[in-house]
Amino acid sequence: MVADTREGKLASTFVTLADTLVADYDVVELLQTLVDACSDLLDASAAGILLADENGSLEVVASTSEESRLVDLMQQRTGTGPSVQCYATAAPVAVPNISELGYEWSAFRDAATEQGFQSVHVVPLRLRGAVIGTLSLFRHNTGLISPEDSSVAQGLADVATIGILHERALRESGIAQEQLQNALNSRVVIEQAKGVISQTRGVNMGEAFDALRQYARSNNRGLRETAELVVARAINL
Repeated sequence: MVADTREGKLASTFVTLADTLVADYDVVELLQTLVDACSDLLDASAAGILLADENGSLEVVASTSEESRLVDLMQQRTGTGPSVQCYATAAPVAVPNISELGYEWSAFRDAATEQGFQSVHVVPLRLRGAVIGTLSLFRHNTGLISPEDSSVAQGLADVATIGILHERALRESGIAQEQLQNALNSRVVIEQAKGVISQTRGVNMGEAFDALRQYARSNNRGLRETAELVVARAINL
């Protein structure tokens, strides 16, 4: 069936992202859909998203693995790395061999190689002249991703960006920034819930996030709503 092909799955993902233009949506769910699609359908071992807060500082809001989250956290804390450059220049950044990076990005190089990543491709989340964050595609092997995958990643990122900053959110001053801040606040609650699940179950943070997502999907709840229930001890995972 067409839906089972790569092209069919990509089309379905674009439709899911585009649906945010005509329906209510959860920003964190939107961005998690984006990184999951990139990891599943493109030549990437993991994917992560950094969004800029109201002060222009990048913060981690979505990732497909604990490994990619840790690498993006390092960029967030040090203010260096390919995602930081991508955000500053609004242009894609490709690193075909992370181990060959020099001193300037040594913190990123060491963090990425420690987590098993050997290359990365970063595209901006942009709308016209506005850049609100970055999408990183991490790979366990060296080399560049194909031009086709690069174009698809940028297309997915562009649709997601439109979903965040679409016309309805821009009708009132400050609503667009409120959407972004809400996503960042949601991520804080999700990280707290991961910690609770990790401690309760005795599992690592990656497994804790998988449990959180599985419960949310199985019970038709949003990630933030589920995380808040976990933190409040209203549910036990």
